[in-house]
Amino acid sequence: MENLNGVELEQAKRAGQRALESLREVQDSLGSARNWGIFDMLGGGLLTDMVKHSRMREASARMEEARARLLDFQQELKDVELPLDLRMEVGGFLSFADFFFDGLIADYLVQSRIGEAREQVEDAIYQVTQLLEHLSRL
Repeated sequence: MENLNGVELEQAKRAGQRALESLREVQDSLGSARNWGIFDMLGGGLLTDMVKHSRMREASARMEEARARLLDFQQELKDVELPLDLRMEVGGFLSFADFFFDGLIADYLVQSRIGEAREQVEDAIYQVTQLLEHLSRL
């Protein structure tokens, strides 16, 4: 690690910060979609249903952006030597992002998937944060 290129390290840090920012935006969007979904299940009506679906589309778009930024971060990390226990495992999150918005059928299923997505995003945020802390010590 002594010959680690400072430029590569800075690029990895910037990519990680962008990924973390995107993941936090997904987290916020999913929280909003969840809240509107709960309101909808309690008898919200047409307007509530429209807002809920709008929030879900927003969360989907942000999830795609986060996915792209995580892939960029993963690519930048290839240039930085990290201990094996700090390798980034985003495969689960990426495949979950593909699955998340396929075939949403009923409100309770939507709420369940939103909850699962929030857990996946929280896990990804934790992983990226750990990696960024490690990179800052290099």
